[in-house]
Amino acid sequence: MGKQEADVEEYLSRSEEETLAIARAFAQRLRPGDTVALYGDLGAGKTEFIKGICQYFHVEELVTSPTFAIINQYFGSLPDRTEIPLYHVDLYRVRSRQELEEIGFAECVSAGDAIKLVEWSENADGLLPRSYWAVHIRVDPEQESVRHIRIERVQSQE
Repeated sequence: MGKQEADVEEYLSRSEEETLAIARAFAQRLRPGDTVALYGDLGAGKTEFIKGICQYFHVEELVTSPTFAIINQYFGSLPDRTEIPLYHVDLYRVRSRQELEEIGFAECVSAGDAIKLVEWSENADGLLPRSYWAVHIRVDPEQESVRHIRIERVQSQE
């Protein structure tokens, strides 16, 4: 299902169910304070991947893309049943650093007690933390139902 090279893993998903399963397996590694930056075109499956992460953490709320709200907060639980907040951030409509400041993005991604899931991370304007998970999802050009998912750990030297 996936191959692993150093800090990069690649998966092929042929269905929403497989995408959810890949996300649930990935979520086992996440700890409070982690940020997951998601990249991919509209309709690639970023929100579906986030749903899988939220399933792993037993989030009861309906997980939808917060395109207009920008930030949704969910509550889930860790394997030891400790409650954990998850922030689902959608930067699709954010166009400037000023907007990021207005929504409190820097404070959100620095929350040490939460897991932060950021869609359209390319709009984060350099405000992602030094260390984060990057998830790239792209639609296979030959088969519309197939997704290529690449997961890597990013460590910035700044």
